[in-house]
This record gives sequence, C-alpha cells and structure tokens, in this order.
Amino acid sequence: MCLGIPGEVIEILSDRPDLARVDVSGVTRAINIGLVADTGIAPGDWVLIHVGFALSKIDETEAKAAMDFLESIGKAYDDEIAALRESHIL
Repeated sequence: MCLGIPGEVIEILSDRPDLARVDVSGVTRAINIGLVADTGIAPGDWVLIHVGFALSKIDETEAKAAMDFLESIGKAYDDEIAALRESHIL
C-alpha cells in the first residue's frame, strides 16, 4: 500500500527550486515540489507527499490528524517510513 504522508518543509534547495528538504517523522528527504509551487511553499509549511512528490499543501492541523491516523494503522505506515528512509531523489 502506498500512502500520502505529511511532511514539514525545512528548506527549498537554492540550486534546485523544484526540490525541498522535508522532515517526515524524523526522516529528512528531498522531495519534488513542482506540483505545488504555485501555492507559495516555504520552510515551515506542511505538504502531503506521495512517491517523492508534494501533492498538496496542508495545514498543521491536517498534518497532525493524518499522522495520528497513519500511526494507528501500524504496518502500512511503518513500511512507508522505511521506504522513505531508503529513497533518494538527488
């Protein structure tokens, strides 16, 4: 199962403005923000991530609710975080 997971934008990469460094449950990865660039993504914003792409900008309340749900489903969430740890976009 592939899930959309929330992550907090840490920084927009200066040499690649289509990429942002995002923290997801302590895992930091570069993700593509091209699909949501028109929403004005900045450090501190939350995005919903799927297969290395930010699909939408969400608020912190939505992010917390999504994380609470994902953590409650157990293995699927654990598998998604493990896949994120092993992924590399750069």
